[in-house]
Amino acid sequence: MNSSQKLLWNLYAAAVGAATTMVTAKALESVWKLSTGDEPPLPSDPQVPLRHALIWTVASALGIGLAQVVVNRFAATQWVKFMGTPAPTAKHTHVTI
Repeated sequence: MNSSQKLLWNLYAAAVGAATTMVTAKALESVWKLSTGDEPPLPSDPQVPLRHALIWTVASALGIGLAQVVVNRFAATQWVKFMGTPAPTAKHTHVTI
């Protein structure tokens, strides 16, 4: 794998990751508003109940984390389709039981 392919992969993965994070964050905010009727809390605000801050933090982390996994896998699959080689950061592990 040459350095230009690695650079291209890094740019592609960064763009896809940034877009995914922004879209997922907006979706999570909308779900919070629909389910609670309030704006999402600022977890660092001492006026926000700890329970709400923790729920929002866990929901955000879980939602964005899951979205990143799905999109990164999709990006790696698309890389293989178009480039014909595994994505530069894709590690292949074979487990035999």
